[in-house]
Amino acid sequence: MSSKPQEAVADVSVLSLTRPLLAEARRMRATELFEQRRPSSEVARAVGMHPESVRRWKRLWEQGGVQALRRRPATGRPPKLDDAQLEAVRIALEQGAQAHGFEADLWTLERLGVVVERVTGVTLAHASVWRLLTGRLGWSLQRPRRQAVERDESEIARWVAHEWPRIKRGR
Repeated sequence: MSSKPQEAVADVSVLSLTRPLLAEARRMRATELFEQRRPSSEVARAVGMHPESVRRWKRLWEQGGVQALRRRPATGRPPKLDDAQLEAVRIALEQGAQAHGFEADLWTLERLGVVVERVTGVTLAHASVWRLLTGRLGWSLQRPRRQAVERDESEIARWVAHEWPRIKRGR
């Protein structure tokens, strides 16, 4: 897992935008362009969306105004972690896995679940930990490279340059 959000942010003090917030920001930018009477194709290019989505947004905007394109609260069961707990989890995870007693500085769902429980007292299933990380925290899956620790790039380059041609000629 990587703590870097999808979009690079220059100022670290700026809160990272989650996907729902980014989507709402696109729709709000589109409403500004609708008000300027820009064509849907131009709005689609400006906000990076498919023209059909922009046409659907425009119909909703014409019927209900800007409020029709605002983000609605999620339906269903409320999240188990409130905003303060979420921020405490974010801070704990940014310290790294080793800071929480794990041997390697690598996050797994199991380890993340343990840290969430230590910090908040709330036990989450693996699926809930995944949704917390990807949805609310904006993290993404990052798989470590499978590479030998002993790998010596200079020795590999030497072998390819000197040994491999010698072996190949021998055939």
